[in-house]
Amino acid sequence: MATYQDAWVLLSDPSRRAIVEALAEQPRAVGELAADLPISRPAVSQHLKVLKDADLVAEQASGTRRVYRLNPVAVEALRDQLDAFWARTLASFGEQTNNPPEDERS
Repeated sequence: MATYQDAWVLLSDPSRRAIVEALAEQPRAVGELAADLPISRPAVSQHLKVLKDADLVAEQASGTRRVYRLNPVAVEALRDQLDAFWARTLASFGEQTNNPPEDERS
């Protein structure tokens, strides 16, 4: 099973990102996802398996098909990581602008 930090690597793939974006709108079956993507249905299934193994998506049986949805816990963990990253980045930027190097002070 992958960790949430591994999720960033998984999301670097454009097809997986597109699948996650589609699932952010609403839960969907493989066929629905494949209809909107420039990849085959088996390729969508393979990407969903990778995302499922990373706990980014969950599946639920609905009759004879499986419906995929984002795992809200995983999405929240990714958001927390982004928030922490931006907080550190903005704090560092603030320090740099408030305390420029001596050679830049006038």
